[in-house]
Amino acid sequence: MLDVNAYYILTIIVIASGSIPKGYDEGGFSSAMNLPSFKTDFALTPSLWKTNPSGLANRTANISSFGVLGAAIGSLIAITLNDRLGRLRCWQLCMIVWMSGNLMQTFSSGILGFMLFARIWGGLGAGGLTVVAPLFLSEIAPARSRGMVVSIYMVVLLTLLSAGFFVSYGAQKGLPATRQQYRLVMSIALVPAGLVLIASFFLSDTPRWLASKDRTEEAMSVLARLRKADKDTKAVEEEYQELQHQMETRQQALEGVSTWTIMKEIATIRTYRTRFLLGLTMQTIAQWSGGNGITYYIPQIFLYAGVSGPNTSLITSGAYGIVKLVFTMAFTWGLVDVFGRRRCFMLGLFLQCITHVYMAVYMSIFQDGSNKPASDAAIASVFIYALGWSIGLCTVQYLYGTEIYPTRIRGACYAANMAVHWFFQFAVVRVTPNMFVNLDVWGAYVFWVLICAVGLVVLGFWAPETKGVPMERMEELFSGPWYKTWRAKVDLTPIQPEIAKVNLVGKAQEVGSV
Repeated sequence: MLDVNAYYILTIIVIASGSIPKGYDEGGFSSAMNLPSFKTDFALTPSLWKTNPSGLANRTANISSFGVLGAAIGSLIAITLNDRLGRLRCWQLCMIVWMSGNLMQTFSSGILGFMLFARIWGGLGAGGLTVVAPLFLSEIAPARSRGMVVSIYMVVLLTLLSAGFFVSYGAQKGLPATRQQYRLVMSIALVPAGLVLIASFFLSDTPRWLASKDRTEEAMSVLARLRKADKDTKAVEEEYQELQHQMETRQQALEGVSTWTIMKEIATIRTYRTRFLLGLTMQTIAQWSGGNGITYYIPQIFLYAGVSGPNTSLITSGAYGIVKLVFTMAFTWGLVDVFGRRRCFMLGLFLQCITHVYMAVYMSIFQDGSNKPASDAAIASVFIYALGWSIGLCTVQYLYGTEIYPTRIRGACYAANMAVHWFFQFAVVRVTPNMFVNLDVWGAYVFWVLICAVGLVVLGFWAPETKGVPMERMEELFSGPWYKTWRAKVDLTPIQPEIAKVNLVGKAQEVGSV
């Protein structure tokens, strides 16, 4: 009989549900903006902007992107609060902030200024959860299943993204075009969010955070409960000792070291600098390759591609979300550990690039929908793009961010990565409608083609294969010139672990990564 640890499963489901705000914003809110009731209430009807299409694009972009701007700020705040409040309390606070922001958005009733404020406020909570939830999951999962457990966060996110499009379709099909129509779509995510918030009060914080606050007995009890074992058993004691050792190693590496010293080391130590810049470059290419620009405006893109009618566009958008969900699951639970990180993101970028090329050609010649075969191919290319994004930079950017940095600089690099991620996502979501107007749609695709092409070259030379490489030995992959990193390998023959040497003036000289 299968021995199920209900508490452990509950913890994973509840904490992974911290992705509800981001997922539903990309699916539910973005599709609600295309409902006739929302367009009427917020003056987004094209007939009102016949002489000023850029004005309509600006208003649409502001409403969409201000939530992402709030998330960028929220992610930075959460990095600070995580250690002070604890993972669980920070998670709960962020969820409450997002829920209150969602309520304000739901009842903003056509008041643009109030809507923009509510978008930023709710974004603070959504952005904070993107930091807290994956960290929480990584700290409660055993090492052998950590990747799978953390990936559940993305599965929940994409499930809510897909559901949002179908909820919008149902509301457009079955409800009159009044405020209640878009209010239902925008607020329905409060139901699962409220349930997991209530359930979170029956959980405990992570053993790692409890141990860091010298709450040893409580940390042991929580770890034993997560492993469904007595805290005096050998397995629990060994895992706790390993946890303590990791914390002590980190504390020794950072003892008496200021953030400014860490930043100077990143700038002056070549392997630190190479890894730091690789992380930022990967985040930059991921955001500007079209990923979130397409996701936030996917109903509009399907209309450009020849899908007829807003209802059909919403159904197709929901199918797009499902394709992303299925292939992201395939990537996180199989492909990434079979074929490796490099092969996945290189194939993904290539698929993104060729579909952008086709869409650029289609939008410049057949955007009027006069050529049915070309339109069908355009619709198919959007789904192929979803496949490429899902098995590539959608998830690989996060994996590299957690794998390639040594303990000493991981906190600073993680903060920088998340800041770049959110601020560039804000920029992409903000400018995409204007790109469609000012570059005649096809020009936006040409821009994305160029980014993907640059990504294939730069990341093709720079990003090494990290599959199966212990985090302690990542240093070896980056010991040569950056343009030769792509072929760097690590001899995984068992060796005695080396200890990083850090001099007292703060200049790290690694023998192996701490």
